[in-house]
Amino acid sequence: MRKFRKVLDGLTTSSPASTLGSPSCGSGAGTPTAAPTPKEIDVQETLQSENFQLCKTVRHGFPNQPTALAFDPVQKLLAIGSRSGGVRILGRPGVDCYCQHDSGAAVLQLQFLINEGALVTACADDTLHLWNLRQRRPAILHSLKFNRERITFCHLPFQSKWLYVGTERGNTHIVNIESFILSGYVIMWNKAIELATKTHPGPVVHLSDSPKDEGKLLIGFESGTIVQWDLRGKKADFRIYYDEAIHSASWHHEGKQFMCSHSDGSLTLWNLRNTTKPFQVTFPHGKIQKDGRKESCKPILKVEYKTTRNSEPFVIFSGGLSYDKAGRRPTLTIMHGKAITVLEMDYPIVEFMALCETPYINEVQEPYAVVVLLEKDLIVVDLTQNSFPIFENPYPMDIHESPVTCTAYFADCPPDIIPILYSIGAKHKKTGYSHKEWPISGGTWTLGSHTYPEIIITGHADGTIKFWDASAITLQMLYKLKTSKVFEKPKPGEGRAAELVEEDPFAVQMVSWCPQSRMFCVVGISAHIILYHFSKYEANTQIESLEVRLQCESEDVISPSENENDPCFSESGSHSPQAHHQQSVSPVSGTTEGNKHSIPCLKVKDRMVRVPPGYQAELVIQLQGIDGEPPQQITSLDINSAYGLLAFGNCNGLAVVDYLQKTVLLCMSTLDLYGAADPYQRLTRSPRRHRQSTSEFCMRGLSNFYSDSKKRIRTSYQSLTELSDNQQSFDMERSKSPTSAAESRENSFSRSRSSSVSSIDRDTKEAVTTLQFGESYGRKSDALTTPCLWVGTSLGIALVIPMSIPTDQEERMEEPVTFGPSGAVLMLKGSVLRLSFLDCSGTLIQSPYEVWRDINAAEDPDRPRKRKLVHFSPSSSQETYADGHLAVVCSERQAKVFLMPSQSCLFVHNITESSFVLRADVVSVCNSVCLACFCANGHVMTLSLPSLRPLMDVNYLPLTDMRIARTFCFTNGGQALYLSSPTEIQRITYSQEMCDNLQDMLGELFIPIETPEVQNRGFLKGFFGGNATTFDREELFGEASAGKASRSLAQHIPGQAGMEGMKVAAGGVVGELARARIALDERGQRLGELEERTALMMTSAESFSKHAHELMLKCKDKKWYQF
Repeated sequence: MRKFRKVLDGLTTSSPASTLGSPSCGSGAGTPTAAPTPKEIDVQETLQSENFQLCKTVRHGFPNQPTALAFDPVQKLLAIGSRSGGVRILGRPGVDCYCQHDSGAAVLQLQFLINEGALVTACADDTLHLWNLRQRRPAILHSLKFNRERITFCHLPFQSKWLYVGTERGNTHIVNIESFILSGYVIMWNKAIELATKTHPGPVVHLSDSPKDEGKLLIGFESGTIVQWDLRGKKADFRIYYDEAIHSASWHHEGKQFMCSHSDGSLTLWNLRNTTKPFQVTFPHGKIQKDGRKESCKPILKVEYKTTRNSEPFVIFSGGLSYDKAGRRPTLTIMHGKAITVLEMDYPIVEFMALCETPYINEVQEPYAVVVLLEKDLIVVDLTQNSFPIFENPYPMDIHESPVTCTAYFADCPPDIIPILYSIGAKHKKTGYSHKEWPISGGTWTLGSHTYPEIIITGHADGTIKFWDASAITLQMLYKLKTSKVFEKPKPGEGRAAELVEEDPFAVQMVSWCPQSRMFCVVGISAHIILYHFSKYEANTQIESLEVRLQCESEDVISPSENENDPCFSESGSHSPQAHHQQSVSPVSGTTEGNKHSIPCLKVKDRMVRVPPGYQAELVIQLQGIDGEPPQQITSLDINSAYGLLAFGNCNGLAVVDYLQKTVLLCMSTLDLYGAADPYQRLTRSPRRHRQSTSEFCMRGLSNFYSDSKKRIRTSYQSLTELSDNQQSFDMERSKSPTSAAESRENSFSRSRSSSVSSIDRDTKEAVTTLQFGESYGRKSDALTTPCLWVGTSLGIALVIPMSIPTDQEERMEEPVTFGPSGAVLMLKGSVLRLSFLDCSGTLIQSPYEVWRDINAAEDPDRPRKRKLVHFSPSSSQETYADGHLAVVCSERQAKVFLMPSQSCLFVHNITESSFVLRADVVSVCNSVCLACFCANGHVMTLSLPSLRPLMDVNYLPLTDMRIARTFCFTNGGQALYLSSPTEIQRITYSQEMCDNLQDMLGELFIPIETPEVQNRGFLKGFFGGNATTFDREELFGEASAGKASRSLAQHIPGQAGMEGMKVAAGGVVGELARARIALDERGQRLGELEERTALMMTSAESFSKHAHELMLKCKDKKWYQF
């Protein structure tokens, strides 16, 4: 059936009726001629559906909208909760795990089961979850949903299996962590306060057990009421009623004092000997005014009271600044003795936590660092040095330093590129960090065997480019490039630059990078292109600049009468490079005001500049504005180092620049590229009401990358955010008829159109959507490949423009590159997204490139440097070479494979009818190639090549927004990435092999560590100050004594822990036995310790008795006056 289909496609290609193109076959340009039947393409395809599986691999960046923080002082793990229900668990570099609650409810609080490999999360939907961290991908073991009360605070004592849960009603419930079942023991608010109190104390805002006695629970209510509850006696030991609302409380490790923070910016210190009034009240940032009153201060949201052995205790708190100091940044205050240090933060403080040496609350705490979670950053302050420096963060938490506007992903890069970029980028790193190691060092991670060099490039709104080492599922900053340094600083109020000063005029729109030649090209939002070369040496250089005018004028549109009798593509001198160059620099017709507006809005530095090692600007290309309108945004770009050419296009046309000679070679409208071979008859039409202007249609707006309050950058694609609201109505409207599709084009989310539409509006602009340089056949009659430029347009047209490039190095620098008329016009449904080439054996043909050479290196006069070019011919065999090659063309709606030079359509596949493709790439997977597509409805698909068989179709993302659509990109090795939030990059894989090896690549969160021993408190302190009796929570909170809780109060939900969780559940009996054996061992060890202590006490008593007897004998015969 496949062979018959190929022959049928060949016959239809040779039919005159198919000249204008049909959806299922290609069409040749010019007069139809009988094309030979294509030779059978026998490609052994190795990829099967079993080779593909989609799964998430790792998430990089700062957790978006963080809400909670927790730390395990034994395992050295840090957990961060977010408003979207995500949890990030961080350890040593490489140990980075992301978990997501299915409900998507915000995480209110996190509690580690210290050194147990588990984590409790409390969410805004009043549900508690227990996560198992003893597997590489954590899973939920239990959940408990509160039905009648809202959770406000949780507390889990160290080495306890009973979790205290405070609620909005003021009650305190107790949950068994092992079974996740409520205890019948409840501390009701009306019992906690005095009966004479008439007002409700408010929600529970603090819970903590006393360091002196575990049977005493300190409960803080929002209104200012503090109660110490005797858990054994089920009564209150004392009650404190304070005038100001309480935000937090913190114990002194001896359990005799505690400190509270209040809403008036005060700190109160309470002594248990006298709770009628605070032992001390301080306003750390409140000064006494002239009238003798304290100035009002902001609330202190949290305080931590930590003791040290050799110095004064630390008092650390956030907030508390006076209200009159407007504009001050958020602060963290560290009080150590009489010294007060105020640390100003760049963002509001969400949470902070002091890291201490011991997990026991009744020991000297010895804090050594403070973790501060900000709204958009994570910092750790070193408390062991007087200057309080911060630690250098090893995680990539600054991806969002400026909003990300574009991404690029390169797998299997040259191995030498990462060390070079790192060595140059390391010279510009900040200094002043703490010299100590990063304190969050939990887990283990090893470099897996399935690793290869990977680089991620991010472009940002402020014009910066960041290169990241993404090898082995980690992310590390390599090199940072600032494109704004190429231009003079915009001065407000001068010309059109004034309009863009506050709109990020340097924002990066797209990038093109050749890792082999290290040429790098950046497209900016101000319709500018910057070309960079790489050098290991600094240099003094002057940046060349070119101004290009891409204009689609009314006289350029060809009417039907002009081309109906001229079927051949004109090969006259009108398409010579000289004519194009003259057109590109032709002056703007009109008044001097028009000339004024044609000046680019950014001014390139016109003086010699000293550039550091790394990427150095070589050429800047700027589009000119036309008739007072700003230039249209650039929609496509390709650079080829072997040819020395750079091509770009927008909705007005195409331009090609020779960056070796610094000249514009080609500059013409898209319609002029067809000549008489235009497959569409562009007719006039009557004006419509409410028609969107073409300039608005082609504006490119990246405003969705920023906050809704500030609309910024322009865009040439229509806003993808319309998808969720209007996609269905658009699809219904487009399905009515071809004419209705043409009518709705300007207002629809999709830019696709059916190729069967033969009548196109005269004023419709056809944008250049993709470009690809390569060795190909420009015409059907060509026997040998030549350098060509493939052009894809928004109307589903793929054009091939042959080029003539001098081969000699000296001639290349002097002779111009010439272009021939287009001899191939291929048609598809929807806007063309990707062009790629395969040889007749199905192997991907790489674009030719120039081997990198450092132009700033000292040149040897005896051995002058020459350009070393690497070309990839369609096949090494001359016999196979005569068969031509395959061209893979993918559009928003369908994919086609053409045989060149016959231009016969061998295979066609309609990818989607209800949606459209946003991103498509030809990638290598499992030593073969496939076509990977990402659709607007969230589907990720792969198709075999060249047969275009569907291999995988997964509904991955339920809804696609503008951010994901603009940043999603595929790469080799079955990997892809996208910006999952404004601050995070999500990497995924669609390779079954990588999914199988993912467990080995991920870090291990939990590693067995012995719990630190309790410090020796000394004989006298242990004898006189110790607990009189041990506190048995099981006896007090268990079902036998406390009874069962009301079933309607909370609902237990078994966790969907996945395969590993099922294994854990299946091995529950074994686990219980193991725990019982460990408990017996621990009990035996404790009994042994008790026996040793008893023997030690007996020895001490005997020694005391002996010394007392000797003293008695010595003093027995002395008189009283002899003493």
